[in-house]
Amino acid sequence: MSETLRAARVAALEEVRGLVHGFEQRLGPAGWEERDQTRRRVAAALQPLGRLLLLKQVHGASVRRAPWTGRPEADAAVAEAPGLLLGIETADCLPVLVLDPVRRAVAAAHAGWRGTAAGVARAAVAALVAGGSHAEDLLAATGPGIGPCCYEVGDELRAVFGVGGAEFFRPGPRGRPHLDVRAANERQLREAGIPEARIHRVDDCTRCRADLYHSYRREGGEAGRMINYIGFAAG
Repeated sequence: MSETLRAARVAALEEVRGLVHGFEQRLGPAGWEERDQTRRRVAAALQPLGRLLLLKQVHGASVRRAPWTGRPEADAAVAEAPGLLLGIETADCLPVLVLDPVRRAVAAAHAGWRGTAAGVARAAVAALVAGGSHAEDLLAATGPGIGPCCYEVGDELRAVFGVGGAEFFRPGPRGRPHLDVRAANERQLREAGIPEARIHRVDDCTRCRADLYHSYRREGGEAGRMINYIGFAAG
């Protein structure tokens, strides 16, 4: 698998028996691989462990329950059977992975600023809880995404996040605010009931780390996509 798929992983999640997870890292330069090629490559690399299920991401907070065919519109998903691997595509947006080691169920979410403002991470946790999970049993990990060092946004986003979101903005060097999407999603995970000590991260900024990640802010339309994945292995 290492020749066709390179990924960062979280030690606390690797300790869970049978769990498959990773935050994909780029294998080539910007524009080296079409997105459909990436999907086929990653699906083939993971195929011995399970079937990769992808979404048509629309920057919302709807949650899909696996399995499905095709790529339905949604920005989060839940899987409750082995062999179903949830995939989230990113190129600056934040991937959020959640698992219940007791029920052996997983969730994944795609969190750009719109999905974050809509509560996509909270919705993913709620979908697991609706299936029988207890929030205090869950483990979560946020992956590589554009950091507050680089995520310059417009002042109009302050209103979108409301008074309670003021802590997610900081002054930028050009006089415009910078948004901390990771902090916003990690607060949602805590508010959904996951203990802070059970929330982990790969704290890389995709725009800063051109050696490891695609970035839409850095590469524009030439940017590829990383596929972040989680699920329990078949068998």
